[in-house]
Amino acid sequence: MLQVEGIHTFYGSSHILFGVSLTVSRGEIVCLLGRNGAGKSTTMKSIIGLTPPRQGVIKFKSEDIARAKPYIIARMGIGFVPDDRRVFFDLTVDENLEISERKIAGTDAWNRERVYEFFQPLKHIRSRKAGFLSGGEQQMLTIARALVTNPELLLLDEPTEGLAPIIVDMLEQRILALRDAGLTILLAEQNQKTALGLSDRGYILDNGVIKYHGTIKELQENEEIIRKYLLV
Repeated sequence: MLQVEGIHTFYGSSHILFGVSLTVSRGEIVCLLGRNGAGKSTTMKSIIGLTPPRQGVIKFKSEDIARAKPYIIARMGIGFVPDDRRVFFDLTVDENLEISERKIAGTDAWNRERVYEFFQPLKHIRSRKAGFLSGGEQQMLTIARALVTNPELLLLDEPTEGLAPIIVDMLEQRILALRDAGLTILLAEQNQKTALGLSDRGYILDNGVIKYHGTIKELQENEEIIRKYLLV
C-alpha cells in the first residue's frame, strides 16, 4: 500500500532524513521506532506532504505522491494524526469533526456517529469546546478527526505521548480495533512496549537513517540493536 524509497528531507538547509526507505502492506501495523530527534515525525510529515522530500519516491497504492499537496494526499486516503494533536480549541468536539468529515458511500464509512460509538467518551462531551478537554480526550478527538476523512492508511505520530497509563491501554485496544476494521497503520512511537505490542513489523531510525528492519519477534530477540538504538 505504501512504498517509501530513498527519501531525503530537509528543514531549510538542515538535512534530516538520509535515504529513508520503508514499506507498509495492506492490513499491517508497522512501527517506526527511535529516540527523540531520530526523524520519526519528519518521516510522517514527508509522507503526508507537510515536508516534501527533495529526493526519493513515495508511492501510495502505486501512485507517486512525493510532490503532492497534503489535502490531495488526504483525499487519496491517507489520514494523519500529528504528535501535537492540533485540535481547534475554540470549536466543540462535534464541530472539530464536522469540518473534517469527508462523506463517502457505504455502510462501513466513518462518520460522526460511528466515531462516537468507537470513542464513546467523546459522545458524552460532543458539545464541549476542545480547549477544555483532557490530554486523553484530545488524543481521541484527533484520531476521530482523522477517521472521519475515511482513510485507508492511518499515520499515527506518537499517539501515547504524555498520556496516563490507563489511557494508553485504552488507545492500544482502539488501535488494534482499527486494524481489525480494515485500516492499515504506520505508527511512530517512542513507547517501545506499545509499539512492539501492536505492530507486525518495525523499522528503527537513528539520526535520519534506517538502521534496522524486521519482524517484531526478530527485533525483540535482538538485544544488541535495542541497546544501541532504543535505550536511553
